[in-house]
Amino acid sequence: MAKEKHFQPETQPTIRGPLLITSFRPWRSRQPSNSSHDLIASMAAAGQLPERTIWLSQVPVNFEIAPIRVINAMYRLRPRAVVCCGMAEKRAYLSLEQQGKGADQNLQTSLDLANLLEDTRLSEISYDAGNYVCNALYYRVLEAIQKRTIFHPSGGVNAIPCLFVHVPVLEASTQVWVQTDMHSVLNKLSA
Repeated sequence: MAKEKHFQPETQPTIRGPLLITSFRPWRSRQPSNSSHDLIASMAAAGQLPERTIWLSQVPVNFEIAPIRVINAMYRLRPRAVVCCGMAEKRAYLSLEQQGKGADQNLQTSLDLANLLEDTRLSEISYDAGNYVCNALYYRVLEAIQKRTIFHPSGGVNAIPCLFVHVPVLEASTQVWVQTDMHSVLNKLSA
């Protein structure tokens, strides 16, 4: 079961919803953990998550269940932005995904990824979210946002910004840069 963890509770009312971050559980028996989960856990422990962040952790690696869990959380929480995170074993950089691919179309994030990457050191823009659950989740969340089935917390017609981030395997030599880059990206999304 996915666990929601709330950080830095709100002290005064606001119309801005929380930042919703998701991460997957490990999906192969040889994997003791998932780097997306490990990165967010490390940032939470270091106090590096933006104020009013809700982390939906341990999302099942399942084509049907993952989108249902995340979209349901979006309906309930009405976040100001959504950042879905997944593991990319064969990548060396933090990869911000430009699009999710469906059977008949590609859906693009509304975010300016080049702006999000300013001042990062070990990050890139990716145009290929893969063919597995990461891509399926991203596509389904972008589709729900595009169809305006989930409203922005301000009550306006603005679409909720959404991003998928692929996290490389965290190595001792690069983890600090990956974590610093992710911190920068999340802070820009929360501004």
